[in-house]
Amino acid sequence: MRRAHGIATIPVLGITAAVGLAVGVSGYAFIYAQGASYLTNDPAACANCHVMQGHYDAWRQSTHHFAAVCNDCHTPASPIAKYLVKAENGFHHSMAFTLGGYPDNIRARPASLKVVNDQCKRCHAQVAQNMSGPAADGDALDCIRCHASVGHLR
Repeated sequence: MRRAHGIATIPVLGITAAVGLAVGVSGYAFIYAQGASYLTNDPAACANCHVMQGHYDAWRQSTHHFAAVCNDCHTPASPIAKYLVKAENGFHHSMAFTLGGYPDNIRARPASLKVVNDQCKRCHAQVAQNMSGPAADGDALDCIRCHASVGHLR
């Protein structure tokens, strides 16, 4: 290790090469995976991955096709929370699709199901507000339990 004025310097060439490699691989992956499309509200972006094509086709045939896009149900309404959820989901999707760690019949993670339920209650506030009984208390109202096929006809 070289010293400059008595202070140890970091091998700049090695760090520069590592950063350059990381940026290059990340940039290539972002372009290859059509990453910019996921920053939009275009539902066709969800069908970039072949495992989502069935969900996209089912959404196009559903009544929600006329009222909501994927982000309306699968991300929070707040812009900051929306992109945090998109980043988290993107990370999990990228890892699963890159490493092949996803089942043929994909399932939403518990955190994703919570977002969807919250969005159901937000859009259908009057209906949800009129619900009564133990299932309607706070977060216990599980819209998906009874309406699993809404939005995707599955």
